Amino acid sequence: MDSKTLLSLNNLSVWYTADHPVLSDFSLNLGANEVVGLIGLNGAGKTTFIKTVAGLLPGYHLDSAAWDGHSFSFRDKAFKRSRYIVFAEDRSFQYFTFREYLAYVAASYGVPLPDVSELVKGFHFEDYTDVLLKELSTGNLKKAYLITAFALRPKLLLLDEPVNGLDFQGTEFLYQLMGGYKQYGTLLFSSHILESICLTSDRVLVLEHGGISRTFTGAEIAAGNIREVLTDDENR
Repeated sequence: MDSKTLLSLNNLSVWYTADHPVLSDFSLNLGANEVVGLIGLNGAGKTTFIKTVAGLLPGYHLDSAAWDGHSFSFRDKAFKRSRYIVFAEDRSFQYFTFREYLAYVAASYGVPLPDVSELVKGFHFEDYTDVLLKELSTGNLKKAYLITAFALRPKLLLLDEPVNGLDFQGTEFLYQLMGGYKQYGTLLFSSHILESICLTSDRVLVLEHGGISRTFTGAEIAAGNIREVLTDDENR
């Protein structure tokens, strides 16, 4: 992991209704060029956090936030062009084909249209590049967004439950991409699947009670260790 801090959030609170915060006193530091897994029980707030970073939730408060050493907000144009997000479920741009969607995203981010041939091949997506997104299966729709994400190579890539809906071959290829992403930037992903966490992460963050309660690194990243923490939390 690069010692440089890419993203720093201090005491983030997020709510859908003001008297019921989903996240509270949530603090996070992401280094440049690392792969970080975020895990927690259902309802812990993993998707809420990712939606907040996406600028989709207005109900939040931050004591301070820094991106690449400078103060920022989630809706700043420069920040939005430096991050890309794949949501667990996404039915936007349904009347675009994959190639039309890719061209739209590249233009929106101000980058040349990327070569996706190897990604399309790796995900076995060759037969679907010119199919409308609304006509794709759940798994193939996920592949369309993942191919776009890894082709774009943003400085910060956020994936919400990226394995959901993928077939075995797609999952194996995704693990390769995730494990190698730090050559391009920082990857933060949420998952309830321990295999994906243990096979790809440099660090694992446990989200419970609205904040990060535990961090695993190196040899600590083992299914038994993480399962024990989650089981203890579930039994409290």
